[in-house]
Amino acid sequence: MANTPKTAASTDAIQLLTADHKEVKALFKAYEQLVEAEGDDEEKQQLALEICTKLTVHATVEEELFYPAARDVLEDDEDLVDEADVEHACAKDLMAQIMQSAPEDPLYDAKVKVLGEYIDHHVKEEEGEMFPKIKKSDLDVEALGEEMAQRKEELLAEMEEAQ
Repeated sequence: MANTPKTAASTDAIQLLTADHKEVKALFKAYEQLVEAEGDDEEKQQLALEICTKLTVHATVEEELFYPAARDVLEDDEDLVDEADVEHACAKDLMAQIMQSAPEDPLYDAKVKVLGEYIDHHVKEEEGEMFPKIKKSDLDVEALGEEMAQRKEELLAEMEEAQ
């Protein structure tokens, strides 16, 4: 199999994470539009599960690969990584609640909305504080990005098999 050249967007760790952020933000917006249109419960549930799946993969890649690398280069700003870890734990709890419930449940839409707000806050901190500091560091974001892209594919394949 021939090696295909990868674009910078597909291998740079920060661009990879930023692309994930944009994708999930669009999914939350689509969910919000479904709620406003009093959309079908099955559609809402499918969208909520897609959001949770993408966030789970994203968070796992960050926790396994990106955050440890960030911690190594952000010695004076480890609190940024600590906060991100805590935010992930809270988001995971909310995702578990969403995945164990159904759109008919009284708080379902509220949980998805709060998760979206939580993720929006988390993204602003990463993109506004952590990523600029990483860019100024000597972290090889290209090599890390390739590793993260590979891990992301593995996780998505595992999750598809489990369904």
